[in-house]
Amino acid sequence: MQAQLNLGYLDDISLGGAVDTVAFDVAEIIKVGVQPVGLSLNVDRCELIAQDDVAVNDAVLQSFNRVKIEDAILLGAPLFSGPALDRAWNKPCDDLARAVDRLSAINSQDVLIHLRSCLVPQ
Repeated sequence: MQAQLNLGYLDDISLGGAVDTVAFDVAEIIKVGVQPVGLSLNVDRCELIAQDDVAVNDAVLQSFNRVKIEDAILLGAPLFSGPALDRAWNKPCDDLARAVDRLSAINSQDVLIHLRSCLVPQ
């Protein structure tokens, strides 16, 4: 692998760098790691995260789903501020708002005991 960024976790591989270098590495992964064991690359699950003005001439990379920088997520975590980060924060904020509503209906001593058991390391 020649890409500047080379991360792998289970069946996920993330490459980053110059377009030509990433294209070369993807071709090597297909040739050496995927085809010999009878598998194929699922291009429907592959993403190309790049600025809109980046030209991609490689046919395999062109078949990947293009993702805007502000929507980029790596292993479930947003990479940059923008819509992806907003969506990631919405669920925990909604959960906390719902918890506040529910906890306000419980005796304050019971709430304190519950929160201590949840939030304080044992």
